[in-house]
Amino acid sequence: QVQLVESGGGLVQAGGSLRLSCAASGLTFSRLHMGWFRQAPGQEREFVASISRSGGNTYYGDSVKGRFTISVDSAKNMVYLQMNNLKPEDTAVYYCAADGRWALPVRGPGGWNYWGKGTLVTVSS
Repeated sequence: QVQLVESGGGLVQAGGSLRLSCAASGLTFSRLHMGWFRQAPGQEREFVASISRSGGNTYYGDSVKGRFTISVDSAKNMVYLQMNNLKPEDTAVYYCAADGRWALPVRGPGGWNYWGKGTLVTVSS
């Protein structure tokens, strides 16, 4: 049974930082690309960041590039999203995702097989 469990969300002021964590279980971590998506109320799920199963390639959405960093700890089956200089428009539910079908991670949500239930990030102005 694959499980992805996010944590670390909360309320933060604009300009602040948060680190999201995703604990993965029930899967062979080294075979999977890992990613973060977010979804604000009334909006589609948006690609935030991904990291290839080798850990050698990272990808970011244009709106978070230079502010967010994705990383993994393979020994602990953990994925992290360090978010700096947060803006009110970053407010959303953030989801952890995993998939191993492609040679490299894809940006579309449809290309990800496993999902967590999400953690809410609220950035106040």
